Amino acid sequence: MTRDIVNTAQDVLTADFQTLIRDTEKLLEHTATLAGEQAEELREQIKASLAKAKVGLRETQAQLREQGAAALVVAEDYVQANPLPAIGIAAGVGFLVGLLATRR
Repeated sequence: MTRDIVNTAQDVLTADFQTLIRDTEKLLEHTATLAGEQAEELREQIKASLAKAKVGLRETQAQLREQGAAALVVAEDYVQANPLPAIGIAAGVGFLVGLLATRR
């Protein structure tokens, strides 16, 4: 269940970044009608930045998936090995969140 939540969050984040990249690419296409040397330089800089962002996004996505999977394995192992302390910790955190929520 926790894995599904983490995977869903990662997928939403990835989809948002991909939408941003697509929108930037569309903007580049629409600015193609602009004339002048400065406009061309600007388009080239945007293209280079966009390519760099795509590579960075792929690398970050892979790292996040690996780290998330490792954290989930450790948490699941702890809960399975120590069910009562895990329940106590969860109850304590829930209590604190409840207290903070009612103070507002």
